[in-house]
Amino acid sequence: MLVMGIETSCDETSVSVVKNGRTVLSNVVSSSLRFHKQYGGIVPEIAFRKQLETIAQVAESALREAGVDLKDIGLISVTDSPGLLGSLVVGISFAKAVSIGTGIPLLGVNHLHSHVFAGFLEEKKPRFPFTALIVSGGHSSLYYVRDFDRIRLMGSTKDDACGEAFDKVAKILQQGYPGGPVIERLSKKGNAGRTRFNCLNSKEPYNFSFSGIKTAVLYYVKKNARKTVLSGRDGFVCDVAASFQDAVIETLVVKSLTACKSKKTKRLVIGGGVAANGRLRTVLSREGAAKGIEVFFPSREYCMDNAAMVACLGYYLYKKGHTSDLKLDIHFN
Repeated sequence: MLVMGIETSCDETSVSVVKNGRTVLSNVVSSSLRFHKQYGGIVPEIAFRKQLETIAQVAESALREAGVDLKDIGLISVTDSPGLLGSLVVGISFAKAVSIGTGIPLLGVNHLHSHVFAGFLEEKKPRFPFTALIVSGGHSSLYYVRDFDRIRLMGSTKDDACGEAFDKVAKILQQGYPGGPVIERLSKKGNAGRTRFNCLNSKEPYNFSFSGIKTAVLYYVKKNARKTVLSGRDGFVCDVAASFQDAVIETLVVKSLTACKSKKTKRLVIGGGVAANGRLRTVLSREGAAKGIEVFFPSREYCMDNAAMVACLGYYLYKKGHTSDLKLDIHFN
């Protein structure tokens, strides 16, 4: 069965064709990121206008790359939540238009749940049940997953999301946007032992809080940047980036493994844009192995927002009897 996935929850416009929930025949992604960089973050109006301009061409490219026609598609799976309202409307409207014109069944899926199952596109996929950590620019969440439609939220961020904190710290360090790749690159040249930041202070064991560490970095930089420059010490920015990154990763590792222990699961699935961070992948895999927990990361291309993961989850949900009709709209959780 061929599923067309459509993903427009943020600044990407992505359409994919996936066979039987496993084999990716195409995964076309068009990003408007370059239009947002000058503003230091995503501008919703720019995002949905660019998606409106490009979604038809992206869909055509996905079908062409997959070597199939629209008549070959058995299901249209589209992100219906969460995300930017205008962006979600573009994807849902396009999906419904195609469904009306062709009679192809339609299914709306949750963007975060799609990230959970991005790892199912890999050769080795986890068995149920498992614990999942989703970390991105807008979300930091822990789930207990028993099936494709049995996903329970264990905890989430109470303020800034993990990826958002990376962006804000990069801005504090005057290193540009987006912050994730910048902080990771700087950290490789820094000494994390120069200072110590902490973000493990949320009272709930499965909830996250990254607002405090962002503020701590801001005050530390204001207090120390000038005298560090005057003393001639090199690498201040890299050291701060490394210390910040290590603190965030420690939090993600500790809370994820604690969640695994509480649910007695031996499998941990990671998803979302921050899952592409090389340091996180190394540390979490190592610490998980030490505790007998197998850690699953998707390929980096499936960490970012993409339609292949939307098609993947849509396939399995459809097989379990889930469908949507033309009343499909943004699903407010």
